[in-house]
Amino acid sequence: MSKRDLKKYLSQLTKNQLEEQFLEIYDKFSDVKTYYDFVFNPKEDKLQQEAKLKISNEYFPVKGKKAKMRRSVAQKYIKHFITLGANPFMVADVMLFNIEIAQSYSAEKFVKQATFYKSMLNSYKQAADYIVANGMAPDFKTRLKNIHDEAFEQKWENRKEFERIYDNFE
Repeated sequence: MSKRDLKKYLSQLTKNQLEEQFLEIYDKFSDVKTYYDFVFNPKEDKLQQEAKLKISNEYFPVKGKKAKMRRSVAQKYIKHFITLGANPFMVADVMLFNIEIAQSYSAEKFVKQATFYKSMLNSYKQAADYIVANGMAPDFKTRLKNIHDEAFEQKWENRKEFERIYDNFE
């Protein structure tokens, strides 16, 4: 159904019929409920802290388990925040936190997997692009530079790519 057809259909409904359909959609689809829960009661700080805790737990597990180091956990939160229309500063903060916590982990324990470094490079590029696209470069320049510098200090195998991304960012 096209947007035009939907508008035509909705214009034919009474207010009560619209409310009834809307409530049915709200009950039936969890994404709709999540969206409206966020719109009417954002609690962005709580969501941000929850995301940071989960991401941190990937590298430094609370329960003595082995670190999983899954980038997908952070990506899931980032995508969710963007879909909800969360504050871009919060999204950028979580993006950079993901890389910073990964660097903290790799400073303590050497990571052998090349996929880890490639993944962090992808996250860095995504964060830099997002920050530029949302006009927040001055606000996050220092953190991006610190991540770049840390990649060099730890002698990451793809540190030259970090440099290229940072140079393009400037």
